[in-house]
Amino acid sequence: MSHSVEVYAPQNWTVEQWNFVVWSEGAPSNTFGRSYATADWLLTQTAVRPLVGIVCGSGLGGLADLLKDQVAFNYRDIPNFPQSTVHGHAGRLVFGTLKGRPCVCMQGRFHLYEGYPIQKITLPMRIFKLMGVETVILTNAAGGLNQDYKVGDIMIIKDHLNMPGFAGNNPLAGPNDERFGVRFPCMSDAYDRELQQLAVDVGTELGYRDFLREGVYCVLGGPSFETIAECRMLHKLGADAVGMSTVHEVIVARHCGMRVFALSLITNQAVMDYDSEEKANHEEVLQTGKQRAEQLERLVSTMVTRIEYNNNYS
Repeated sequence: MSHSVEVYAPQNWTVEQWNFVVWSEGAPSNTFGRSYATADWLLTQTAVRPLVGIVCGSGLGGLADLLKDQVAFNYRDIPNFPQSTVHGHAGRLVFGTLKGRPCVCMQGRFHLYEGYPIQKITLPMRIFKLMGVETVILTNAAGGLNQDYKVGDIMIIKDHLNMPGFAGNNPLAGPNDERFGVRFPCMSDAYDRELQQLAVDVGTELGYRDFLREGVYCVLGGPSFETIAECRMLHKLGADAVGMSTVHEVIVARHCGMRVFALSLITNQAVMDYDSEEKANHEEVLQTGKQRAEQLERLVSTMVTRIEYNNNYS
């Protein structure tokens, strides 16, 4: 195992003790044990020691194809890993280098609406941490609530509204494992401001300012798209875009002490008018992803080369 994992391991534990923690029903350290075992398994299968973890949203899996010297695993072949069930999510974990930087990329993520417990859909974030990842970059497809947004805009997420969390559905609910983070983590700095500024700078250099935005992302449970009344309410609450992912991963990543940067690709305009004939649909989401994917990939890959590593972020 790499040093980044060993710092979390209890001293003098035997393999039998680890196996007990991983597989015992109801063991208090079960999540840590499963995360540790999976990270250990992955690191024995590849020489890449990733510093950046990238999560690809609907239609945005092409980011992983940019990695050089790839070592890829289907989710179904990874111990303890959930399975992606959504069209547009390939379901692969890809290791490699992006312009010389060691990375791991999720081609497809997991959602509440797939029926997984919230702790399971965020398990990859803890596995990232135990593999040595310092910075997490998340992308998603989202509906635009801000009336100034256009389909194809890229929104830098500066903050979020966690609607499932208002009802107590938070990935940190239950016993806290201090090996990952504190009981009550701060979320006012969930999205790293330096990385937001870096995205603006890189986007300006690449000529993307006409479609690069900054805004607030709201997560809902899904899988049904929002009603008109819901869209109007969320917009009044301050949300610029709405989707069904990302926020839960952000909370766990920050709990683990990783830096977080996130982007939304605005793939449809949320319906806000009862006279409108428009209807949200998943095919439109995937099509917009294809059209803008190359530019989004260039933005992210350029950012990765400029991120500074080996700092103590918390």
